[in-house]
Amino acid sequence: MSSETEAASLVSVGSTARVPTDLLVLDRHNPRLVTLSPKATDAEIVAALYRGEDLGELLESIAGNGYLDIEPLIVLADAGRLVVLEGNRRLAAIRLFREPDLAGRVFDEARVKVTIPPIPERYEETLRHVTVFRVDSRQEAWPFIGFKHINGAAKWDSYAKAKFAADWYRRGGGKLADIATRIGDKHATVKRMVYAIYVLEQADSKSVFRMDDRASERFNFSHLYTALSRAAYMEFLGLETSWTRFDPQPDPVPETHLEQLAEVLRWLYGSREDGVAAVVQSQNPDIKNLGAVLGSGEGLAVLRSGGSLSDAHASTMVAGRRLSEALLRARKEVREASNSLRGFDGRDQALVDIAEDISETAQAIHKRMREKMQRLLFAGE
Repeated sequence: MSSETEAASLVSVGSTARVPTDLLVLDRHNPRLVTLSPKATDAEIVAALYRGEDLGELLESIAGNGYLDIEPLIVLADAGRLVVLEGNRRLAAIRLFREPDLAGRVFDEARVKVTIPPIPERYEETLRHVTVFRVDSRQEAWPFIGFKHINGAAKWDSYAKAKFAADWYRRGGGKLADIATRIGDKHATVKRMVYAIYVLEQADSKSVFRMDDRASERFNFSHLYTALSRAAYMEFLGLETSWTRFDPQPDPVPETHLEQLAEVLRWLYGSREDGVAAVVQSQNPDIKNLGAVLGSGEGLAVLRSGGSLSDAHASTMVAGRRLSEALLRARKEVREASNSLRGFDGRDQALVDIAEDISETAQAIHKRMREKMQRLLFAGE
């Protein structure tokens, strides 16, 4: 029997069976693989799983106990092989043990050093065959995979959840409300996530932003879907404020606002190629503050010229509020310095000069404020 027919014949649709692990292949459409293309090599997929999915812990567990064949891998027959829709992390670990050169290829292709613990010979047999459950289509596997990784024991990050829900929705999985119910999440949350996926896909297809160009290895997807629910971002991107009441559609941002989309994504995630860090470092309060800047010509000018988010946000405030907040911050810092005076050894002249400059500046501010108060009092205002 040829390998082309062997895989499908070993396990029928809707049933389980033990099959040789040589017939299993990694799923290039796995939602976990945030930045990889469908053409990613096996080494690149293993590297991504090793970086973000505790693959090292699984390797240690298998080395100490053998492969525990308790939960079947979910597979789909394709071109004579069995594509693992659920269980890619387990398959990656098995392959690292069984293919001595794979770890080297991971390092050569993805610059990720994989440490493989020694495995006793008695456990090697557990890696040759595993139990699988065969489905007839990806759609058939979605309810189980979705619940397990969205609200179950092996939760995905927010991007993987969103990508999974979006793929299910656009491939005829039904209404978003039904999909949300079947995967055990709130309809509003799933809807916001799918909107954000469509925005990201539009940015990539229009060459205004690539996820693999983000400044940080970590991808804070929640920054985007939180921002897109705020009126300030909707207006800046040319979106109708009522757009979230309708079903998500591809390319939601008008062509006239693609430059603004590029700016927002760059401010949220930075650019590795250009050496630009994201201005948003934390969701609270940075997402709110960036929204305020988007509605301010002066604030936008500060950001576009390379200024910090704090400076851009400060420029959106009225002068009186900026002064008040600056004085309060200054008082807090000066008091903290006063409480730390025991750390001054009396030898650092530079610190004395800094303290003198602070003193002179504070006296000048105080003098000008007092003079203005006196002028107002004299004028009877």
